[in-house]
Amino acid sequence: MKHNLERSMIPRFQAQLAEEERSRATIGKYIHDVDVFFSFVQDAPVDKEKVMEYKQYLIEKYAPASVNSMLVALNRFLKEQGWYDCVVKLLKIQKVSFRSREKELSREEYLRLLFAAGEKKDQRLYYLMQTICATGIRVSELRFITAEAVKEGRAKVTLKGKVRTVLLPAPLCRVLKKYMKERNIQKGSLFVTRRGRPLDRSNIWHEMKALCEKAGVSREKVFPHNLRHLFACTYYKKEKDLSHLADLLGHSSIDTTRIYTMVSGEEQSRRIAALGLVV
Repeated sequence: MKHNLERSMIPRFQAQLAEEERSRATIGKYIHDVDVFFSFVQDAPVDKEKVMEYKQYLIEKYAPASVNSMLVALNRFLKEQGWYDCVVKLLKIQKVSFRSREKELSREEYLRLLFAAGEKKDQRLYYLMQTICATGIRVSELRFITAEAVKEGRAKVTLKGKVRTVLLPAPLCRVLKKYMKERNIQKGSLFVTRRGRPLDRSNIWHEMKALCEKAGVSREKVFPHNLRHLFACTYYKKEKDLSHLADLLGHSSIDTTRIYTMVSGEEQSRRIAALGLVV
């Protein structure tokens, strides 16, 4: 069965996602991905064959994980229109049993980034990076790190209908109180723009990338989520408590947390070689 796309479908889809209380980032991602589909189809009618052509186009252009991410958004859009006959299956991706060292930020590299931020006298970024790395919070949760939270040693995070408490370790509270004093912050979020708005992911991403050359760290390793990743890997290596780590990270499923238990490819190779099965 063939269907006709109309641009008016996109704002209606966006309104539906907002009604479901999806995050701004999720809504933006879904709308962007659906818009890519519109650009591919142009004025042609839509049927299963056309969606399969689009799927092949994505496979040739993007990594498998990105393809699946874009297909999830598209399938949701198609279902919203009632076009269930056009929905396509996601790619089956075999799970990787080890981490890629090329994209993994080490503790030493993290410290070099901090030093570079300090050298640039970028206090906000200097303390922001430590906050993410010492707590494992998401960038979207930074706005809940307030002056009040620092004084209490814990932050109440409310996102996507979920409420959780993030503990702020004493060393972090000490340095954040110093930051508050330097900036004369009495209340509210610590990390905001000049107009008092919460920093978004792109702000932090660009500021971190600007440190790479001075810190001598590959740009591929430097982005906000890698600080959360470093916290999780460091915690698991020391405590070996996956369940507690899932709670600290705010994961609803422990399966999501298992990625932080993986060793590097080099370590995996050493362990396999140590089996002594080659004579």
